[in-house]
Amino acid sequence: MSFRGEEFLKANKGKYTQSDGIDTGNFNTADLQKLWLDTLNGGMHGICFSMYEDGQEPGDNITIEQVERRIKIVKPYTKWVRSFSCIEGNEFVPQIAHKHGLKTLVGAWLSDDLKKNELEIEALIELAKKGFVDIAAVGNEVLYRNDLSIEQLLGYLKRVREALPEVPVGYVDAYYEFVVHPELVQNSDVILTNCYPFWEGTSIEYSLGHMNDMFHQVLNVCKGKRVIVTETGWPSKGESLKSSHPSSENAIKYFIDTQQWSRENDIDVFYFSSFDESWKKGDEGEVGAYWGLWDKLESPKF
Repeated sequence: MSFRGEEFLKANKGKYTQSDGIDTGNFNTADLQKLWLDTLNGGMHGICFSMYEDGQEPGDNITIEQVERRIKIVKPYTKWVRSFSCIEGNEFVPQIAHKHGLKTLVGAWLSDDLKKNELEIEALIELAKKGFVDIAAVGNEVLYRNDLSIEQLLGYLKRVREALPEVPVGYVDAYYEFVVHPELVQNSDVILTNCYPFWEGTSIEYSLGHMNDMFHQVLNVCKGKRVIVTETGWPSKGESLKSSHPSSENAIKYFIDTQQWSRENDIDVFYFSSFDESWKKGDEGEVGAYWGLWDKLESPKF
């Protein structure tokens, strides 16, 4: 997810649930870091899996050994792993995650490259038929990027749902896409939404309330279907965006707050992300490289 110029809602703190989160002013740095580590050790529903080391980027073929090394690192802290593609080594993520007892939300990466889309869709179906997919995601932020039309996207969704009647199938995008495109809800078994207060320029003090409102906008249009937050997070370094400021303290607070919100409200959240990835600077600027709970050398960040 990258910068959004639109402002789709204002933070409405406390509208649905208590959303102040922790007051970082009550903790010194060491105590705040300990609380972050205690929260991490307490476990989370899911995490977005970061594939790439320094010098690697999407399009590179990643080895099964690299995937397994990183799966072993995140395994003690999560029940689910989310992957974003089904080719070029990404297919190893659900296989290794299942090997280590984790559940998987597996994505086919769709773009305006229709030939590559075929490879992704066929690989997703094959992985699911082999039993490696617990939830299938057909595309990620395709509408936001204007890579495909809504009709093209729905065609892929219907195709995967028909091929995999036993697997819940959905599409991942920003929360508001499900409000403006009710046909996405109609053609999905599960609603997969990305919620990023940071990318809408929200200050850390109002971030949890804003994210809570994003989620409830989707909940209001989901027609009783399960809603999962497939991405949310806060960067620890990089450029500010309006009132959103990357810092270690803000990243710690946001992680603790969202995990507590997830547990107290019984809402499934996939945190973004596992490891810092340097290649993301190209898409998002300096801030893109610092969304991980672990740094690029695979050490816990705080």
